[in-house]
Amino acid sequence: MKLFDVYPLFDIEIVAGRGCHVYDNNDCEYLDLYGGHAVISVGHCHPVVVKAIDEQASKLMFYSNSVINPLQARLAEKLGKVSGYEDYQLFLVNSGAEANENALKLASFHTGKSRVIAFGKSFHGRTSAAVEVTDNPKIVAPINDNGHVTFLPLNDIDAVCRELAKGDVCAVIIEGIQGVGGIRIPDDDFLRVLREECDRYGAVLILDEIQSGYGRTGRFFAHQYSGIRPDIITVAKGIANGFPMGGVIISPEFVPAYGQLGTTFGGNHLACATAIAVLEVFENENLVDNSAKVGQYLLDCLKEIPGIKEVRGRGLMIGIEMDYPVKDLRKHLIEVEHVFTGAASTNIIRLLPPLCLTKAEADEFIVRFKRALTANGKL
Repeated sequence: MKLFDVYPLFDIEIVAGRGCHVYDNNDCEYLDLYGGHAVISVGHCHPVVVKAIDEQASKLMFYSNSVINPLQARLAEKLGKVSGYEDYQLFLVNSGAEANENALKLASFHTGKSRVIAFGKSFHGRTSAAVEVTDNPKIVAPINDNGHVTFLPLNDIDAVCRELAKGDVCAVIIEGIQGVGGIRIPDDDFLRVLREECDRYGAVLILDEIQSGYGRTGRFFAHQYSGIRPDIITVAKGIANGFPMGGVIISPEFVPAYGQLGTTFGGNHLACATAIAVLEVFENENLVDNSAKVGQYLLDCLKEIPGIKEVRGRGLMIGIEMDYPVKDLRKHLIEVEHVFTGAASTNIIRLLPPLCLTKAEADEFIVRFKRALTANGKL
């Protein structure tokens, strides 16, 4: 049997990681400025997380959600305190796509409506419901033709109000910062008015913080820059530092009912133990503050480099937009400078490093990035 070939792969086999570095099977060290799509939040193989996994795996990795799992309650309590959402509820799943799908279900159940407003260049996952609210030309959005999803320009509040006024919108879903869409940031004032208009028309406001959440932008959630409180927040990626996990953070306005949502593996013992350890590291190592400080330092350094069209982002969620396709530049960074970065659209280098990145490691990236620009005739 062959693998189903849907991912382009670099000819590199990564076998180990530590902090902000990974190592291939030839013992070559790479500086990791991508963290596996923002998944590695506290650093590769953090000893606190590894210990928690080992200890829980030696006792019980999984049993069904038909019995009490006290780790779920511990995780919910801790996440509520750290994030500022102690009065909200938590439903645990396995991925970001599942989190968004369940969020959309809840919105539809709550309002009795079905139409969703999303924003151009957004990406909300790969399950059927999530794909429907993903504006990506490589992915078919099957029910758009039926009018169930309306895509609007980011930050265009007049367009949102026109659609909400039609009275058939169950939810507005928006990323804290668009990731795949090119590190596009919703204006803080836009989010504030969006919150007011959703209240006015009875629509559920869903903040997709799957990539931008858990400290990545220098706040626990990116939307907290605006001061709003969404009805639902979706999380995944870095919440268990590489262990598959997702979650839906739900306003107390939503009343749960048996059978309303379901999951087989969501919130299993091993995932919860891992996620609790990740939050302990966040608190003990002040990673949200580190993301804000080192992220701003990195943004400032990048803005001083000539030949870059635009640098944008918050904290350690950064987009470097060039006037040309970045495929060759990214390839050079990996193969010659031994730096992993990501991409967003054709012309944007995307940085999503572990949140433990130091200023010294940021400086090292700047040196290697400049060398790569020079080697490619762009500096």
